[in-house]
Amino acid sequence: MSRETDIADDIRTRMVDWRHDLHANPETAFEEHRTAQVVADALMEMQISVHRGLGVTGVVGTLKNGDGPSIALRADMDALNMQELGASGHKSTHDGKMHGCGHDGHTAMLLGAAVHLARHRPFRGTVHFIFQPAEENEGGGKKMVDEGLFEKFPADAVYGMHNIPGIPRGKFAIRTGIATAFLDTFEIEVTGKGCHAAAPETGIDSIVISAGLVNALQSIVSRRIGAIESAVVTVTQIHGGDTWNVVPEKVVMRGTVRTLDAGVQDRVEAAMKEVCAGIAQAHGATIDLRYMRGYPGVINTPAETDAAAAAAMQLVGDDQVMTDIKPAMGSEDFAFMLQKCPGAYICIGAGETDNDPPLHNPYYDFNDAILPLGAAYWVELVKQQLPAA
Repeated sequence: MSRETDIADDIRTRMVDWRHDLHANPETAFEEHRTAQVVADALMEMQISVHRGLGVTGVVGTLKNGDGPSIALRADMDALNMQELGASGHKSTHDGKMHGCGHDGHTAMLLGAAVHLARHRPFRGTVHFIFQPAEENEGGGKKMVDEGLFEKFPADAVYGMHNIPGIPRGKFAIRTGIATAFLDTFEIEVTGKGCHAAAPETGIDSIVISAGLVNALQSIVSRRIGAIESAVVTVTQIHGGDTWNVVPEKVVMRGTVRTLDAGVQDRVEAAMKEVCAGIAQAHGATIDLRYMRGYPGVINTPAETDAAAAAAMQLVGDDQVMTDIKPAMGSEDFAFMLQKCPGAYICIGAGETDNDPPLHNPYYDFNDAILPLGAAYWVELVKQQLPAA
């Protein structure tokens, strides 16, 4: 039986050092040049073949040990555009940027697994270590796929992992099928007729129209999508006006749509178009909707989901691996890799208390205590999926 303690002390120390270094030096989408260099240096030190440049700053390490199947393991590297408010000794040194989602830890865990596998080589076949840029919003996974990731590095299956502070440390969670939401974004431009604020009857009030539109969009989910279906329509930005006494000509609204089914996704988009057209006609305004399809849903394939769960169970026991979790309404561009290759995406618990800062919180910090378990999971997955050397 594999154990977390199989990861040597020197690798554990290095994972913490890598993680703290990356956390202190966060880099956002397609700017992960320093991060990519850290990753490439660590891989080359272990005589792992390194390819750089896919997806601008992506790194792929390849460890081959004789003939056999191939497996791809993916970690994301990018940080977020947000200000860190915590006070750790490895706090971000880049104003307005922080590793608020734990990609620093994901990178460190996969590097630790790479070192262990290169040192012991307990398999026959090929392991590709994919270090992906720009997971947050910018679709780095899609860019790597579009630039030939799986043509250059063929794999029988691809696997991803994410830390979750809301799941206790020592547990894993996964599900077959849809695991994360389809992510779309929208921009709505409301054009009325500007006028003096003291004489609104002389214009067409784009502010009032926008307020009504926000409420009307909520009726799509509550009245046009079935109660057992899932959809979220959220307006996150409203921009309009420049001074106190002028009704602006235009207001721009932006937001996001999350769904768990492609058919529901189509219905929400169609309903938004109808709502915008109807409100525009009712007020004599013009409303232009730009609806932008973004990340597809992560869809875990059955055999690979079973493999991921089995590897986790080997480490922590069957009762510590949840295999029927609900889909998450967050999104992940690992979905683009799963569109090209079978695979699965697992959650590793990182929680210590019931009040740990969540992902994307300015006080969040990756839990270093799970680094050895995460690395051990990757090692066990390789050992289960590739024949013994």
